[in-house]
Amino acid sequence: MARDADETVVQTQRSLGAPGPDFGTWETACAVPSNLIRYDRFMPQFSPGQTLLIDADDTLWENNVYFERAIAAFISYLDHREYSPAEVRLALNEVERETILSHGYGLPSFTRSLLACFERLNPAMMNEEKTQRILGFTRAIAEQEIELLPDVADTLAELSTRHRLILMTKGNHAEQADKLSRSGLASYFSEVEIAAEKDPAAYRDVLRRYQLAAETSWMIGNSPKSDINPALAAGLNAVFLFHKDTWILEHATLDTAPEGQQLVELDSFAKLRAIF
Repeated sequence: MARDADETVVQTQRSLGAPGPDFGTWETACAVPSNLIRYDRFMPQFSPGQTLLIDADDTLWENNVYFERAIAAFISYLDHREYSPAEVRLALNEVERETILSHGYGLPSFTRSLLACFERLNPAMMNEEKTQRILGFTRAIAEQEIELLPDVADTLAELSTRHRLILMTKGNHAEQADKLSRSGLASYFSEVEIAAEKDPAAYRDVLRRYQLAAETSWMIGNSPKSDINPALAAGLNAVFLFHKDTWILEHATLDTAPEGQQLVELDSFAKLRAIF
């Protein structure tokens, strides 16, 4: 569920360098399920032999922060005389939703969205020079080195000795595969799944193809919309890993875990070792 206009202002301010919301602000925006097991409470420990499906972007490595920088540069460059930065961001969010439907996720889709947003808001000013300038914002993302989140490599190395790890991400297949290759983490995963969309059907398909037991399978990630809610709907357990820069289009209220399933919230990747 995308946040409303006031929350988008906060997101835009953070993109432009102003302080962003703290953990409590995220909690205020999202209802907390009553059966959620939180990091500040006693944590259960699960036996070896679980299957851990693990998200990639903003779970294993930084991703959205680079897009936010490109968006901040885009908004500054557009320098619209009629629309505020927050209103431009709202317009870009809407364009991105439209682009995703026709072109999927990934950097090429994001590039299309920036160009389409500029042309929609300022059509008379669009020319080749401005096109190349906007393409420069996205090239900076493509050239960014993979930046692993804290303790990810050591945690995966330990978890892989006790559990089956499957990378479960979505987006442009070549782009995601390249990130995994450059991350140095590929050896920890027995399988790699790059879905066009992470919905309940995608999770059920993974359970079926790998003959996984739902009760011992977990989806671990930072996105309520793509990692947690659809996994719970498909019968898996889930671990929500908070990330302060989760993409605004991935925000949603966390669903309540159905009876017989578990939903755990952790505030760092390293804490996976304590429960698995």
